[in-house]
Amino acid sequence: MTRAGVSLLLVAIHLSLARHSDYAPYFYDNERGSLSGNMALFSLSEDTPVDTQVYVLNGTDPEGDSVRYGVAFEKGTKEYFKVDPKSGNMTLISELDREHQDEIAVLVSITDGRNKVVEKVRVFITDANDEKPEFLNLPFIVDVPEDTPEGTSLYKVQAVDRDLGSGGSVSYFLQSTPTTKFTIDSHSGVLRIKPGEKLDYETTRTHFITVVAKDGGGKCNGKYQVMTSTATITINVLDAQDTPPAFVGAPYFGYVYEVSVPGSEIFTVSAKDGDEGNSNPISYSFVNGSGGYFSINSTTGCISLLTYPVQLKNELFELKVKASEVGPENEDLSYAITMVTIRVVDLNNHPPTFYGENGPQSRFELTMYEHPPEGEILRGLKITVNDSDQGANAKFKLRLVGPGRVLRVVPQTVLNEAQVTIIVENSTAIDYEKYQFITFKLLAVEIDTPERFSATADIIINLLDTNDNTPKFSSEYYIARIPENSPGGSNVVAVTASDPDSGLWGEVKYSIYGSGADLFLIQAASGIIYTQPWASLDAEVKSKYNFYVKAEDTEGKYSLAEVFVTVLDLNDHSPEFNDNFLEKTMVIGAPVRVEAVDEDAEEPNNVIEYSIMRADPDNIFEINKATGEIKLKSYIKSMEIVNNITKHKDCKWSLVVQARDQGKPSFSTTTVVKIDITEATPLKGPMAAFLMQSRDNPLKALCMMAGLISVMVLVTILISTAMFLRNSKSNRIMPARRIIRRRKREPPQSFNFSLNYKSPFSRPDNAGGALADEDPEGNAGRNVESAGSQNINLNNNSPRPKPPPPSAPRPPPPPASNYRPSERVRPVPTISGSLASTCSRKSRHDSENSVSSALVSELKMKLEQKILEANQGGYYH
Repeated sequence: MTRAGVSLLLVAIHLSLARHSDYAPYFYDNERGSLSGNMALFSLSEDTPVDTQVYVLNGTDPEGDSVRYGVAFEKGTKEYFKVDPKSGNMTLISELDREHQDEIAVLVSITDGRNKVVEKVRVFITDANDEKPEFLNLPFIVDVPEDTPEGTSLYKVQAVDRDLGSGGSVSYFLQSTPTTKFTIDSHSGVLRIKPGEKLDYETTRTHFITVVAKDGGGKCNGKYQVMTSTATITINVLDAQDTPPAFVGAPYFGYVYEVSVPGSEIFTVSAKDGDEGNSNPISYSFVNGSGGYFSINSTTGCISLLTYPVQLKNELFELKVKASEVGPENEDLSYAITMVTIRVVDLNNHPPTFYGENGPQSRFELTMYEHPPEGEILRGLKITVNDSDQGANAKFKLRLVGPGRVLRVVPQTVLNEAQVTIIVENSTAIDYEKYQFITFKLLAVEIDTPERFSATADIIINLLDTNDNTPKFSSEYYIARIPENSPGGSNVVAVTASDPDSGLWGEVKYSIYGSGADLFLIQAASGIIYTQPWASLDAEVKSKYNFYVKAEDTEGKYSLAEVFVTVLDLNDHSPEFNDNFLEKTMVIGAPVRVEAVDEDAEEPNNVIEYSIMRADPDNIFEINKATGEIKLKSYIKSMEIVNNITKHKDCKWSLVVQARDQGKPSFSTTTVVKIDITEATPLKGPMAAFLMQSRDNPLKALCMMAGLISVMVLVTILISTAMFLRNSKSNRIMPARRIIRRRKREPPQSFNFSLNYKSPFSRPDNAGGALADEDPEGNAGRNVESAGSQNINLNNNSPRPKPPPPSAPRPPPPPASNYRPSERVRPVPTISGSLASTCSRKSRHDSENSVSSALVSELKMKLEQKILEANQGGYYH
């Protein structure tokens, strides 16, 4: 084979091998800042929220096959991402924390189904300002001597922030308070004493200050924030030797008594070092000397007397005492000086003593009227008090012991001697009715002496009575009850009033007055109220009385009380019906009511209970015992059932109804009720409802019917006038004059019910020249036409003849009535029927009439009379 053939063969083999080769997929190169590729050089902020899409894996296959993506992590490490195999969308599934882990190793893969490429990349976690500064070396406790100069560094506070950049920088400051003595360097955290301030152990031994560490701020979760931390620094102030001694309990006073002897202790001074933390011993001495009369113990500070009191030339000595600190080498350091005042005093050997007109006295007595004016001096008491000692030994207080704030004593503080005055402070408390006498103790007690000598005297005040009280009732009002049948002179109630005054001033007389007192009297001495001898009480006439009762003493002082008298109702009236005989019309399904009245005033005497005493038959009616409503038994629903109960048809049913009150004893009365039973009207529409509502008020029905007829007449006149005017204008030949008697008009469609009575407008048959009102054969029209034609001929040949005068309408026949002389005439006639044997038989046709005939029969009669009166004669066109 030639070289050219070999070359062609090699090319064909290469092309064949290339057609059947399979190349692996690969990722696109990822540049810095890109969010698509293989995640190389990719960084992510630690505050990125979970479930955020952070990257898109992107690659391709050389053959153009579809690729799928995957993500994995090294064994034992936490998984932070998940990837959608098709789209390559990378999602964060765990929270990031740069301070814990600043980079994440991720294994990303791409495969075309046959070949898979895995690359290991590192994702860098960037910082967010999410960490607070943290203080080191807590707690902060500093000991500082109180003499430390201002501006001296006391302590260095240190805090660290694990964030990077400005978020990791820390500055310091103190929470400001008005009394702070310290300052801190914002960069170094060095704590110093503020310029111009000094520490003082004796004033404040411990200071608590709050230091705040603040970072430089940065973004976190899309917001800029500055994070801070606080810590407390405790500064203990140490004592230094910078305070002189201080005397305790100054100023000092001592006394020398007449019985004192040389060596007696007069007073002891005391001082302590002002530097409590490091105190030195104290030495005492006199500064100006004591004149040889007194000495002081250098260690204890006790001042003693060196001579007898009689040798003292002065009554008052002022000694200056010095307290010095002694150093380690017995040198005097700082010192303090105080003044000690020593007074030479008399011996307290005499107690206070009360004197009367005849010498020392321990009992003083006075008689006076009660309720003296406030501020009045009890001049009947002449009391003097004296203490024979001198100076402070003769100073004492006076006070009264007894009922509080009734009397007061003047003066209250006495030196040596005073005249005692007692003044009234509370006049109301000096009351004869409470006490016939009042006892006090007058007490004198020394004030400043250790012995506290005292003396007492009894003061007895006998009281005389005055008429200072008003009679007072035992109650502001009295409530009495008395039966209405009580005879005249019956006791009602006894009122009581008391007057605590004595003698005649305490006697009380009673009287009554007021509009309600006419029927009552009162015994002036006992207060017993009773009825007038002629009084007759009736609860039905008046059941409540009230009046006033007065209690008066001999000088006219009085008080009032109100008396309420209730007359108790007794059952002295029987129930009464309106009549001994009642007639009612009952529509099946609707009750009728009977009512009785009891004139008693109160329950249960006027509470009535109804019952049916007798009925024949007794199984058709029932009554509501409280309201008196009578209705048929529930099984009776039609007239057919009623007719089947008894052989008598169309009769009135008689009941004996009893009304009994609930009093004790109980009274009752009876009445006969005749009930006419009908079925409900078959009529429909407004007319039926109107008739049912007006069956007990015929006048209302008459007025309504008259109004309707008046409206119809007016409409007829208007129509006739209009037709006459039209005919005159069209030159039609009309009858010159004719008399038309008003005919009975048919009721409107809504009043379509049968009223079987003769029209009040019908005229007698022999009334010449007028048209017949009724034409059962239908000839009325023809008669009108012939009359019209006849009038036309007359109009052509001769003047129009004068029409005959109108005749009065014939009165309607009287309605059927079942009136009996023993019965009252009822406004609405009813169907005659009774359960009694004396019943009037009616025709079968009348018994089958509907309830409408029974309801309107009376209305018909009154309506006809009303029409006759309003429409006598005819009218002219």
